[in-house]
Amino acid sequence: MTALVGFIRHMTHLSFGLSDIVDILTVALLIYALLVLLKGTRAMQMLWGILIIVGLFLLASALKLITLSIILGSLIGFLPFAIIVLFQQEIRRMLAAFGSTAIFRWDRGQEGSSVMINELALGAQALASRRVGALIAIERRDSLAGWADTGIPLEARFSYDLMLNIFIPGTPLHDGAVIISGGRIVAASCFLPLTTRHELSTELGTRHRAAIGLSEESDALVVVVSEETGTISLAVEQQLLRPLDETTLRNALVEYLYQLGTQPELEA
Repeated sequence: MTALVGFIRHMTHLSFGLSDIVDILTVALLIYALLVLLKGTRAMQMLWGILIIVGLFLLASALKLITLSIILGSLIGFLPFAIIVLFQQEIRRMLAAFGSTAIFRWDRGQEGSSVMINELALGAQALASRRVGALIAIERRDSLAGWADTGIPLEARFSYDLMLNIFIPGTPLHDGAVIISGGRIVAASCFLPLTTRHELSTELGTRHRAAIGLSEESDALVVVVSEETGTISLAVEQQLLRPLDETTLRNALVEYLYQLGTQPELEA
């Protein structure tokens, strides 16, 4: 009781300035940003496991359970290395998110035009009606250059006709993804990272898993057309929106491009 009274007296004599408030708010924002990145991922479960181990260690130390304290203490000693290994994907995404803010990216911009959005939505509907599979990634703030390098460079203006020709079955560019940046197709037949989430439906094929995988690694929008069902989907922010049609796909593309400051001039 005396210690508690002394602590309260000590706290009442502390003076908080503007720098302390900024310090606390900055740490709180960083923790919040980390939790947002981890939300809905396997890493969140791993984080809970780490917190449980730390909690058990503190409890064992308080109860003077020497053997258990030594074992848990040894495990905690390896936690920094385990965090780097287990959370490398989330750490990479967080660093990419910091580097992709407007402050650091004044030299790059997403020039989403109404023409590209309309032709993409129309092309996706045409491919879906013919049961032709397609995978199209649209770059937003996070660079997709690394994945574009895995494919065949095109550097061509995006168009409805070019999109349909690329995904004609049997052609060299049919397999893989098309990557769009600034309204241009920079590469085709690109390899995208597959998601490792086990809770996804078994009905989702490789294209859908690649689309979700890229949305986990970046903020890209990924359009998927299933060749089995003719369903149109949109992977964004680690989620898969489906089923879509020409109108709902167009509206979704406008909405998510608008979130990043891109304001397509929609045709009347």
